[in-house]
Amino acid sequence: MSKYALLLAVAAMAQDARQIVEESQKRHRSSSQRYEGVLQVFKPNGKNSEKRWQFSRVGNYGESKALLRFIAPPEVKGVALLIVNHTDRASDQWMWLPELQRDRRVALQDRSTRFFGTDFSYEDLEERDVEQSDFKMLGEETVEGLACWKIESTPRKTRASQYAKVVMWIRKDIYFPVRYEMYVKDQVLRRLHYRRIEKTQGVWSALELDMEDLRRKGRTVLKTEKLQYNVPVKEEMFTLQTLRRGE
Repeated sequence: MSKYALLLAVAAMAQDARQIVEESQKRHRSSSQRYEGVLQVFKPNGKNSEKRWQFSRVGNYGESKALLRFIAPPEVKGVALLIVNHTDRASDQWMWLPELQRDRRVALQDRSTRFFGTDFSYEDLEERDVEQSDFKMLGEETVEGLACWKIESTPRKTRASQYAKVVMWIRKDIYFPVRYEMYVKDQVLRRLHYRRIEKTQGVWSALELDMEDLRRKGRTVLKTEKLQYNVPVKEEMFTLQTLRRGE
């Protein structure tokens, strides 16, 4: 194969990878979303914990707004996070701490830290639009008996990220992701599994997310309950004023 033909082949594979990710995002979009989540945090020292939150989201993928608020246990009740996603840059995030009666902006340099004692980082709660990354096809693999595309995503220079790259496995039959591996330099830092994949109101959804932190050997399982799509959600609830009122 000539050098020119090789370059064309590589470009075609990159385009195919991008189209697959774009199709995956397009197929599973909704105008709004609401659910209750149960967070089970499994710590290396065996001192496990459970938290519950309510989550609401509105808008197109990559430029949506989301609000999550803890409702249990009592020591975290009322703690909330407002996320405003952007297609061309990292999200804006604000945390509300009822005990201090104040909100604080989550700085970009803090996005790699753990979100409120879980194994998810603040960055993991963002939506990543395809415009913010470059993609490369790594091949095809079977995950838990399901045929998947294996695709590498690397952030563009305009996109601040703690991760050097993310490797994802997307099911061929329904274009749904089943696994992510997030790398810092050349080491896998976190591994996210999507489980209990079912259709809800015609939208394929993962009702259980399992995040492993391989460095600290922790694990957090998010179980989704009362999931609803395309429900009436007011834009006004995704503001700092609403965040502070605890609504």
